[in-house]
Amino acid sequence: VQLQASGGGLVQAGGSLGLSCAASGRTFSSYALGWFRQAPGTEREFVAGISWSGGRTTYADFVKGRFTISRDNAKNTVYLQMNSLKPEDTAVYYCAADGSRPYYGGSIGASLYDSWGQGTQVTVSS
Repeated sequence: VQLQASGGGLVQAGGSLGLSCAASGRTFSSYALGWFRQAPGTEREFVAGISWSGGRTTYADFVKGRFTISRDNAKNTVYLQMNSLKPEDTAVYYCAADGSRPYYGGSIGASLYDSWGQGTQVTVSS
């Protein structure tokens, strides 16, 4: 599956942004999906994951209560709604697909994902 992320931008602290990741291919619903982020000089880190049906979601502790992951299998799209943004949320955000554990939606290791989008920059100003 090929992924294309969009929706990044510049926002003030406390604001909101919504990211989208559109997928090509007819097997989108066969994948669990995840969002990761990477700030300059740091490793890519898990942000949120969702199972193939959307019934199971997992969040990193630092985004719980602020970010929401969702998906629309009819539109081949996964979303990340980000509220109460902080300057430390500044990073390039990537969507990724995991075809090996579609029922899980909680794989936090980047190496467990098969396909990656190109990334979209999110910048939160203080």
